[in-house]
Amino acid sequence: MFDLSIFMTAEAWISLVTLMFLEIVLGVDNIVFISITSARLPREKQHIGRKLGLLGAMIMRIAFLSVASFFVHMTTKLFSIDLGFYSHGVSVRDIVLFVGGAYLIYKGIVELKDMLSLEDEKVQASSNPDARKITLPRAVGTIMVMDIVFSIDSVITAVGLAEHLIIMIIAVIVAVLIMMVFIDPIADFIDRNAEMKILALTFIAMIGLLLVLDSLGINSGIEVLDMHMEKLMVYFAMLFSVIMELVQIRYKNNLKKYHEEIEGDED
Repeated sequence: MFDLSIFMTAEAWISLVTLMFLEIVLGVDNIVFISITSARLPREKQHIGRKLGLLGAMIMRIAFLSVASFFVHMTTKLFSIDLGFYSHGVSVRDIVLFVGGAYLIYKGIVELKDMLSLEDEKVQASSNPDARKITLPRAVGTIMVMDIVFSIDSVITAVGLAEHLIIMIIAVIVAVLIMMVFIDPIADFIDRNAEMKILALTFIAMIGLLLVLDSLGINSGIEVLDMHMEKLMVYFAMLFSVIMELVQIRYKNNLKKYHEEIEGDED
């Protein structure tokens, strides 16, 4: 049984709020991946696919937290690579990050390549418009498997920040519920606007590259909000790019309305 008396202390509430914030911040890349993956579902299944994907991700994280001691040992070095100019001890975490990061790079580049070659438009114009669609179980399964990669750092961080399992579980549940509220509008907006989809795919590939580099021990060593500085810089670059795209989209919409009003007056 969980000892709920811990919530009588300020330390417990501070840990809970901190973990909730970190789960949401560290879940941004997961939301983008879910948006990209769910876009491959038939339109009528995209909503349920996103919700089930997040629900599956929440179950995975709670399960991971329940065996938190295992995750602490994931950073234990299995073997070392020593090339003279480069030395790095490889752990289970490094292997998972490398494989997951490589997949994200592959996913981002392939999807971006298909988008630039107008593959979806060609399929829609063909006799089999559902050729590039995927099934709901496959989409949810892919999201749950990739959440293992996205959640490793946040789970290890949670174990380090909070002493009580109940605090970690509540933080994960609340963070996922908040993401569930915003996942549909975010995913729909990305899917409707080609510029945003290109940014999202580029972001996915960049996160994959950072995960691969991190797995090889190549990073600045500077951490802010429990993230390496370079990852935080990618997040800020992404935020800046999104703001710029939103301004341009607003400008284009206003310009379109202006021209429509002029044409209406002329008629």
